[in-house]
Amino acid sequence: MSRIANDKARAKVMSAQDAAKQIKDGDRVGFSGFTGAGYPKAVPEALAEQIQAAHDKGEAFKIASYTGASTAPEHDGALAAVDGISTRMPYQSDPVMRGKINAGVSEYSDVHLSHSGPQVRYGFWGNLDAAVIEVTKINEDGTAVPSSSIGNNNVYLEKADKIILEVNAWQSEDLEGMHDVYSMKMPGHNVPLPITAPGDRIGSKFFDIDWDRVVAVVETDSPDRNTPFKPLDQESKTIAEHLLDFLGNEVTQGRLPKDLLPMQSGVGNIANAVLVGLNEGPFERLTSYTEVIQDGMVDMIDSGKLLVASATAFSLSPDAAKLMNDKAAHYRNHIVLRPQEISNNPEAIRRMGVISCNGMIEADIYGNVNSTHIMGSKMQNGIGGSGDFTRNAYISVFVSPSLAKGGDISAIVPMVSHHDHTEHDVQVIITEQGVADLRGLSPKQRAKVIIQNCAHPDYREMLKEYIEHAAAVSNAEHTPHDLGRAHAWHRRFLDTGSMKQA
Repeated sequence: MSRIANDKARAKVMSAQDAAKQIKDGDRVGFSGFTGAGYPKAVPEALAEQIQAAHDKGEAFKIASYTGASTAPEHDGALAAVDGISTRMPYQSDPVMRGKINAGVSEYSDVHLSHSGPQVRYGFWGNLDAAVIEVTKINEDGTAVPSSSIGNNNVYLEKADKIILEVNAWQSEDLEGMHDVYSMKMPGHNVPLPITAPGDRIGSKFFDIDWDRVVAVVETDSPDRNTPFKPLDQESKTIAEHLLDFLGNEVTQGRLPKDLLPMQSGVGNIANAVLVGLNEGPFERLTSYTEVIQDGMVDMIDSGKLLVASATAFSLSPDAAKLMNDKAAHYRNHIVLRPQEISNNPEAIRRMGVISCNGMIEADIYGNVNSTHIMGSKMQNGIGGSGDFTRNAYISVFVSPSLAKGGDISAIVPMVSHHDHTEHDVQVIITEQGVADLRGLSPKQRAKVIIQNCAHPDYREMLKEYIEHAAAVSNAEHTPHDLGRAHAWHRRFLDTGSMKQA
């Protein structure tokens, strides 16, 4: 049965190939999609075929691709594989896309997720030529039910000259009612967000569609990219245990209530281990104000530990995605999906006192964090929303194993090779070695705690030697560094394949 109940929409149904012809060389295109959820499934692949055909004829054909966050091989991967992306924004995780960025084929602007939609609205990224947005259903009145992510869709629908809608019958019709679509305005016209708790609803259940700008409707029936989580390893479990112990102590010290404060969790194995730990731990009646709904949050809703979760998208394993589709009518009572300019909004994060927990690539001895670059130059994925939450959190936490590459890389280094989060914003660092609570400490005090509590023993003495040397040769005592040796560990890895001294 068709998910299209509107006459204007039915009149514009066509193939993905015909819809893709509406996109031209040089166009700036806003695509739906966030953490492999709610991205268009058919038009990007059809567009990639047309780009390849143009290239085979010696014709130029590239587009600027803007999304909510990461998408999938059918989107980022397909367009990147044919060298079809001139500029990518704001976040990606596809290996083909990453390779094109690091090879210089595609330009990449790594934008805070809460900034990306508003910047398009302000015109900072130029005119938006087209939007390709997945929806679950088109209602008789012409409104559309969002699918498994909202991301920047509201902004792209607002600003695009041409709109292409993909109506995906794989998405559960019972998602209707889970969404809360609320858009920010231009500066000078915004009012304080009326959100005081994660479950507050302030907007509409639907997208309003300007049918005069819709040029194509494409029907699909394809699943989201639902990647299984890796089995929880002991390292991830230990990091999670350290975080739970830290939170328990904050409750004991009277700095957190017994039901904590709204939790934000980054994506990945450690984040899911934290959620598993919370589900098994002593805390009750929890809430979450975050970016993505992961498997662990679904389990916590089922157990009754988590009352409500606010996010902008799902990031689920295949089993959890099937469960969500089967029981969406139940989960919509506990989940609110919002545009990312709201889910990641600094005002709301600060007001509610969110506890943030994000992964990192490396931290230095003073608490600066690199979450995006390998060895200073090679882009991994992007900053995502970690900066939105870290800068505004009640307590900001970063987690990572202390070692990588079989022990050849230390996650704790003298100076990070790329700064994403400064020492001013990073409050707590946790590895499997322990917890470094940096609140109230000077730089030299932070260095001592990070080295002792978070660095792996294989590198601990090297770090102590560095800071003793830096203190002896530095031009000041406040934040001792030897700039000539600050990145010696990274240079050694690039030269020899290991940070360890011979």
